[in-house]
Order: sequence, then structure tokens, then C-alpha cells
Amino acid sequence: GTPEIPKPLLDELADGGRLVAPVGDRAIQDLVRVKREGETNHTQRYGAVRFVPLIGTYGWKNEEKW
Repeated sequence: GTPEIPKPLLDELADGGRLVAPVGDRAIQDLVRVKREGETNHTQRYGAVRFVPLIGTYGWKNEEKW
């Protein structure tokens, strides 16, 4: 899971490309799909999920032990 989709991943999407990721807070996230159409990213949410947190530069800061 990640608090927001990292910009470098969005930058890599080609026209027609799709990215699916769990986005939200540490307790619960929404499953999000981003589809690139030209220069525009269209986002659709698919409901609540819970994933292992993304840590590091583009994820959660000050990682706590689970």
C-alpha cells in the first residue's frame, strides 16, 4: 500500500497504459486504477483493500515495525 501513487510510476505510463495500486492510509486503502489517455490520467476506485505498506522514497516515512 502507498499513501499516493508515486509520480515516477505515473510518468512511465504510455498512452493507453494502466496502473493498479492500493492507495490510502496505513489501516485501509482503495484499490485504484489509473489509465493514461494522451496527456491525461483517468482514475477509478474499486473499493477498500489492505496491502503491505510501500516503504522508502515514495512510500511511508518513518516505517514502524508491524
